[in-house]
Amino acid sequence: MDILKKYTGWFVLGTLIFYLFSVTQFTSVLIPTLLAWFANTAMWHTLAPSAKRQVSWLMGIGVAALLFAATQGVWMSWQQVFAVNLPMLAMFVAVSFLDLTSSKDESRPLPKGLSAIFNTAIGVNLLGAVINLSVIMVFADRMKGALKLTPIQQFILTRNFAAAAWWSPFFVATGIALIYAPGMEWQKTLIPGIAMAFVAIVFSSVEAYQRTKGDFLGYPIRRESLFIPLFMALAIILLHFIWPDVSILVLICLLAPSASIALMRTPSRRQTLTHFVNKKLPQIGSQFALFLAAGIFSNGISAIILSYPEFFNLDNFTFSPVLFALTLAGMIIIGLVGVHPVVSIAIASPMLLPLNPDPTQLGFLFLSAWAISAGSSGLTGLGLLMTSRYQIPTKDIVTNSAPYAIVMWLLCSLVNGFFL
Repeated sequence: MDILKKYTGWFVLGTLIFYLFSVTQFTSVLIPTLLAWFANTAMWHTLAPSAKRQVSWLMGIGVAALLFAATQGVWMSWQQVFAVNLPMLAMFVAVSFLDLTSSKDESRPLPKGLSAIFNTAIGVNLLGAVINLSVIMVFADRMKGALKLTPIQQFILTRNFAAAAWWSPFFVATGIALIYAPGMEWQKTLIPGIAMAFVAIVFSSVEAYQRTKGDFLGYPIRRESLFIPLFMALAIILLHFIWPDVSILVLICLLAPSASIALMRTPSRRQTLTHFVNKKLPQIGSQFALFLAAGIFSNGISAIILSYPEFFNLDNFTFSPVLFALTLAGMIIIGLVGVHPVVSIAIASPMLLPLNPDPTQLGFLFLSAWAISAGSSGLTGLGLLMTSRYQIPTKDIVTNSAPYAIVMWLLCSLVNGFFL
């Protein structure tokens, strides 16, 4: 076990490298799968008690469902059970490298007023779209200063960070949507997704201004800090246009680490990268545990559905705009009570796929569920970060964001009905 802990970061890095090798069929997918589970075992001690409980329940229910389905003659392959979320884990490791390009600005005073609200919302959306969760902590730590983060600062950060799920190819939500909505064309959700993110930014900014009368301390955004997110997003779009047969996930796994290493500013690349692998990569244990457990859980659900097709028969339904809206509402509601979006997606996917839905519509459903529930819940990852690190009460997070969640649910349902 001590050996596992010592080399945790290298197991995490190996998951990405050998996943890419397996895509080219240079090695078996078994190798990155084993590395991912070794990394998960080594990082287990770093998980919060609540995360350990959630992961244990997911794994326990998943294994029980798989064993029961086996008694009914339904067997799932080891790749389905243990490696279904491997591409997404590799992507998560890849985008973690983007943290190497971020820089903290402690000298400039905090801006104030409507422009500060709007710039903070746009900044956390664009930077979060590429650099992911570390941006929330950089922004929040700087904005609170010697004081406490206010609930209004909290919802500007969490809602607009989560809204990047609608459009960013670097967001974990996109990886999940591509896996659980096979055949999804991410490019077709890009324009509707950008529109939804823009609405989220404007809605939250106006609400924050009305509630503070402009007395809001924002984050001091610099124009040069937005260069990397815009560059990375445009590069992915261009590369996918040049090589349409290469999946978005693989392009991200290749581009994110290589571009980060090329663009990082440090006296010693070797020293910085060694520190990153040994100290930073072992900190993503909760994501590894959750997504590996969700893979077992989702296949357990799938196996039960295959065992009793008559009970889960939705042949009388079609994936209509009404079913889209009802499913999205259900996923948002269970997100508010603490069910992580990846779990609700893992439940919904095997039930909806037999209806032969349009993969892009299904993908947009999953992206919308992620963006709204992650930005509104006090009990999933973002909300727990805000309650544990910044002492924002869970009740305040949910109460503040209930009107936002309803409005965005209605808009998503309309966008799906009219444009997708």
